[in-house]
Amino acid sequence: MKNNHTLIIGSGIVGATLALKLAQAKMPVTLIDARPARDALAWQGVLSKRDARVYALSLASINLLKDVGAWQKIVSSERKADYSQMQVWQLNGMGELLFGESSDDPSNSVVPQMLGSMVEPAVIEHALWQRLCEDDVSDYLTIIAGQKVTNMDWLGTALGYRVTVDDGTVIDAQLLVGADGRGSFVRKQAAIGLDTLDYNQTAICCAIHTEKPHQATARQAMLPTGTLALLPLADITDDDKANPQHWQSIVWTLPRNQALALIEEDARVIADKLAAACHYELGAISQIESIASFPLTAQQAKSYVADNLVLIGDAAHGVHPLAGQGLNLGMLDVQVLSEQLAHDFTRSGGTIWGSNQTLRRYERLRRPHNSLMMHSFSALNWLFAGSLAQLRPVQQIRSEGMYRVGKMKPLMRLFAKQASGV
Repeated sequence: MKNNHTLIIGSGIVGATLALKLAQAKMPVTLIDARPARDALAWQGVLSKRDARVYALSLASINLLKDVGAWQKIVSSERKADYSQMQVWQLNGMGELLFGESSDDPSNSVVPQMLGSMVEPAVIEHALWQRLCEDDVSDYLTIIAGQKVTNMDWLGTALGYRVTVDDGTVIDAQLLVGADGRGSFVRKQAAIGLDTLDYNQTAICCAIHTEKPHQATARQAMLPTGTLALLPLADITDDDKANPQHWQSIVWTLPRNQALALIEEDARVIADKLAAACHYELGAISQIESIASFPLTAQQAKSYVADNLVLIGDAAHGVHPLAGQGLNLGMLDVQVLSEQLAHDFTRSGGTIWGSNQTLRRYERLRRPHNSLMMHSFSALNWLFAGSLAQLRPVQQIRSEGMYRVGKMKPLMRLFAKQASGV
């Protein structure tokens, strides 16, 4: 039987980052993941392929990854695509918003400020895995991989939880953290309800090679059918680096039936329709890879906490990918939770860990913010997609609003700061 201050179920990016934060603070922590551990050769195989998916890491998330020592490894891997501009426009109106500064403006002698970075999921996970294995944290960290949690019993406030995994290993922990994704086992076992919203939309995800370079700009077209995001991808081959900035990650939101029909088409047909949908913003598409789709829903746990238990990341909330903020919200969960745990532990002279009061404070700080973000993304999706959004008065108000906002430089700087998370 293992005894810990904290047991984290789910070693994705959010769970692994929290484990590193706690281990760096010399707090005993166990991290459980149902996925088998990968050795160096397995990681090499995963990283040898380009992933069509990327996370749009905000500056706040990047700073957190720096704190735990993972961002430095991502930088050395050269598998990231920083962006200094964000462009949002609608094709059927005059509205356009442009955040940040162009990297190719010859009149601008100042190096554009980075707004964030696009990084493939496996690249982040590999950097975190490398850190989890290093000596400065290993004394405080136990990793159980390839094992599913089969049972979790609450033993009372004083003792916390007793958790059993597939091979019979039993772990006692004062605090149990659910970081196990949208279908969270921890949330279900704790009988925490879930508010859900089905957008009746499906996103098509792929990687494309475009005629024109992306110029370190993240683009999002607001179409009548839904959003179409063109996000910079890292250049990974010698050919890519010789002619850089031509690979993009695509997230194309469509009504569900339309998306499911399109995904059955030949790859060349999809590429041509995609180029036409964004009015050839970056020219023709010469290559398309890793075409996949996923349904779009939003959800939020009715509570983020229970006695000796807390939810973070997708286990607590999931938002529309419209602004690419899902992971960033989870990383803010990690930052706030680790700060609250450390604050109360220090203030109590090392006697209080994961108390109900501490967890409730975390929930008060995070749940309203996440709710606001979730409903804001839903409202934006409604404003641009769907039958009501195509009515002439709504189009005119929307276009005029985007035009006016785009002319207000202080407001644009505020929006950019909010997007960065710092």
